[in-house]
Amino acid sequence: MRIISRKTLRVFWEKHPDARQSLQAWYADVKRSEWRSPTDIKNIYRSASIVPNNRAVFNIKGNRYRLVVAIQYEFGIVYIRFVGTHNEYDKIDAATI
Repeated sequence: MRIISRKTLRVFWEKHPDARQSLQAWYADVKRSEWRSPTDIKNIYRSASIVPNNRAVFNIKGNRYRLVVAIQYEFGIVYIRFVGTHNEYDKIDAATI
């Protein structure tokens, strides 16, 4: 998968250094993946939530942080839409961000 953009993750882990290893691992895994449907995501990330508008929510660092992505399956592109704490996540709508 092509991920847009790693910079968003880097900016976040610079503020939250404890998230760095988990975000880097997620990035490496997804870059090697070929998701064609939400089922492909759930087969690898059982705790991921699939939400409307081709969005997926991932638990990062033992569920301490949340990562929301938008996916264009037909083109193999993952857009990072949000990364933040649970409190920050509670203030957004994952389906529209």
